[in-house]
Amino acid sequence: MARIKQTLIESVRVSWLYGLVILTMLFLVLPTLIVIPMSLSDARYLSFPPKSLSIEPFFNYFASLEWRAATTVSLITATLTMLLATTLGTAAAYSLHVTQSRFSGFMRGLMMAPMIVPTIFIAIGLFFVYARLDLNNTIPGLVLGHTLLALPYVVINVGAGLRSYDMTQEHAACILGASRLRAFFDVTLPQIRFSVIAGAMFAFAISLDEAVISLFISGGDSATLTKRMFTSLRSEIDPLIAVVATLMTTLSIIMLGISIVAQRKAKRNAA
Repeated sequence: MARIKQTLIESVRVSWLYGLVILTMLFLVLPTLIVIPMSLSDARYLSFPPKSLSIEPFFNYFASLEWRAATTVSLITATLTMLLATTLGTAAAYSLHVTQSRFSGFMRGLMMAPMIVPTIFIAIGLFFVYARLDLNNTIPGLVLGHTLLALPYVVINVGAGLRSYDMTQEHAACILGASRLRAFFDVTLPQIRFSVIAGAMFAFAISLDEAVISLFISGGDSATLTKRMFTSLRSEIDPLIAVVATLMTTLSIIMLGISIVAQRKAKRNAA
């Protein structure tokens, strides 16, 4: 009887915890989901709930040269950021993993700094540095700025994959005559590939959704979707903003979903 009572008490505690988690998730997610019905409204201004539903706003979005140009800039920037951040982050994570020195902790903390420092401070610093280098309002400037923010996520994901990897396999390849670089690409990288993919998806999603740095250093022909959305909200409250938000949310969910699947496969391989 006492055991049954204890089991019921534990079940109630667990149910209360799950309920709290679900309520918290709903509080965080519902404001984002509200954008979806707003994107299907045929009203001339942003309104919720929509009086009637229509897919015409999506046709208007694809017919707009300004929105399509901003979309192209954002996708190019996100893709280049993903490639650069994944390459640099993987190299940094590998270096931190194999190098055991008194500076390793400091370097790891330096890599994580963009996650701690407020983005507004980074944006202001980049703006004044780019003004001297003539990188404001350019895609290379955006890629470098977004890479700075995405790098820690790649380092974390790849580092987790390396911690579950047996480095003696790479050492054996080196003993058999392979160079360190070839041993990494032929032996190590295939076994941590899912961690690398997860980091790459995070980098893409972060670049696509980043707004603060884009507001400071993008403009003109290199204006991103987030910069265009901010301008529209400030001046005309264009209802196409809801369409763009829906598309960006969907794409970000897909990227994060791929990242989660890759992380699970990495854990399964490690086990």
